[in-house]
Amino acid sequence: MEVVIISGISGAGKSRVAAVLEDMDFYCVDNMPLQMMPKFAELCIAAHGRYERVALVTDVRALENVDELFRVFDEMRELGCVLKLLFVEAEIDTIIRRYKETRRRHPLDSTGSSLADAVKNEIEMLSLIKNRADEVIDTTGLTLGKLQRQLNLLFNEETESKALNVTVKSFGFKHGLPVEADILFDVRFIPNPFYDLELRPKTGLDAIIKDFVFGFEQSNEFFKRFCEMLDYLLPHFIDEGRRYFVVCLGCTGGKHRSPAFAEALTEYLSEQGYPVDCIHRDIEKE
Repeated sequence: MEVVIISGISGAGKSRVAAVLEDMDFYCVDNMPLQMMPKFAELCIAAHGRYERVALVTDVRALENVDELFRVFDEMRELGCVLKLLFVEAEIDTIIRRYKETRRRHPLDSTGSSLADAVKNEIEMLSLIKNRADEVIDTTGLTLGKLQRQLNLLFNEETESKALNVTVKSFGFKHGLPVEADILFDVRFIPNPFYDLELRPKTGLDAIIKDFVFGFEQSNEFFKRFCEMLDYLLPHFIDEGRRYFVVCLGCTGGKHRSPAFAEALTEYLSEQGYPVDCIHRDIEKE
């Protein structure tokens, strides 16, 4: 069982780190008392594979001796846990600003009058733990997307795929707009195969319709520019911490033109390394 112990400076973002690890399929517990960790590990191991990846956030300020922390770690390793200590920190000015924005009181500032001193005292208090940590993350200036990528590099073996899941959806305007769209384009400027009696029964999944739709110069120019725009936009959405993105393409009925474009876009995005799904909402409707 893989166990990540998350510790660090108050206000540095331990809970945010845990939330990202939870999205990476870790079972996360916030504010786990140190003495309970070995027993919790035993329960997880007894579940026979249900909890293979666990992240525990703990507050170590109350420890009388830092050696107590590492004795607990050794006990968990004896149980068979593959354990890593992740220390989360940030610059003093950043932590002070975060506390002022949230109007919370620092745990070491009982009077609420010496925030800077409290932060400095905590950094000094936890320096021994930081020095023995397996990994250290400084969250100063980190967007959620950058934090996700750092944690993905540290704890996921598969690092080549993009950290954004894209859904490409075709639809028909006459059946209503998809409310889940993050970006929506109208492809009704392309000639409609519906008016060709031979093509009407077909759909955008058929090669003959794809050839028809992409047989026009404006179709290929639009597709080229649309792909270039997504190449520019999607990395910025990743930097802002987006994990899911829905691209919708609409034509009149959602049967011919938009499915053809959606299929082509799905293939393109997959080639760029994005996990992508394709849905044709209205392709079976009249």
